[in-house]
Amino acid sequence: MRQPAPPFRAVLFDMDGILIDSMPYHFFAWYEALQKYGITANSQLIYEHEGEKWEDTLGAFLPANKRDRRLMLKIFRYRQRIFRKIFRRHLMPGVPGLAAELKKQNYALGLVSGTPVRDIRRLIPARLLKIFDCVIGGDSVARGKPAPDPYLSCAAGLRLKPAECLVIENAPLGIAAAKSAGCRCLAVTTSLPEAYLRGADRICALKDLRAVLFKLLCYNRPNLPEGLWPESKRSGASATAKPE
Repeated sequence: MRQPAPPFRAVLFDMDGILIDSMPYHFFAWYEALQKYGITANSQLIYEHEGEKWEDTLGAFLPANKRDRRLMLKIFRYRQRIFRKIFRRHLMPGVPGLAAELKKQNYALGLVSGTPVRDIRRLIPARLLKIFDCVIGGDSVARGKPAPDPYLSCAAGLRLKPAECLVIENAPLGIAAAKSAGCRCLAVTTSLPEAYLRGADRICALKDLRAVLFKLLCYNRPNLPEGLWPESKRSGASATAKPE
């Protein structure tokens, strides 16, 4: 007999496409850098690799005979120059406020990204970053997404079991990392359609994120203040549950 899942005690956020609307900039930077070296990649392919450490992304696009560390660094540094030149910070609507609301309700908060920690600190406003209890970047772990290491590391940093953590993701590799770590996962269709996010426990549109998130949290917290329940207890047509 399957044991009931433990109550959620933490919410772990991906960064790109969840906290900040950065994926169009990532696409353009990768596209231009790869094209310079004779490699063409479309937005869908790049979005599917979202969340990986940069070495893994380049390894997926480069032919085997070009996976030289010096060449990879050269391409990546060129890609970084493009990204820094074009990037304009846009926070995802409603998500910073949602994170602050969760903090007030005593949930532990984690930020888990394939981006190096130094760049995370540059991309996320200090006032937002400080509410996170644990920040894991691509350089914090030996293996990045889709390996479970980033989410395992974050759960350990919060002194929680992975099953006590609800992950918010928007990419297949991030979902795979969360699930293989033993976390439950809510996917948001900010970058890719539902068909690419089926590995998650729940899928919703950004506009429905707050309602769906609090419904999931409330399943195991029946005494949560009434005001935090979404106005409609239904998650809406745009929120899709994974079949049992």
